[in-house]
Amino acid sequence: MALETDLSPDKKKLTIRVKGRFDFGKHAQFKQVYEGLRLESVVVDLKDATYLDSSALGMLLLLRDYVGGNEPDIRVVHASPDVRKILAISNFEQLFDIS
Repeated sequence: MALETDLSPDKKKLTIRVKGRFDFGKHAQFKQVYEGLRLESVVVDLKDATYLDSSALGMLLLLRDYVGGNEPDIRVVHASPDVRKILAISNFEQLFDIS
């Protein structure tokens, strides 16, 4: 499976682990893992992500809007140097906690 998830017992914290390419091919599955939940925080773990494109950036923005708009608790963790560069060029460190 391209995405793995862990949902806390209270269903308020979700961890999404992306494996392989994070691109439009994961759009439906990515949206499906959080839709319908009332989340307080999300961790997007990119440790095993090998590639990230503009549709992945769009998916992160949709997730941000879903979780809380301007004040979401979303962390993007374990991004490779190449993926971090894409996030930096896109100014996503202004929108997400990236570590």
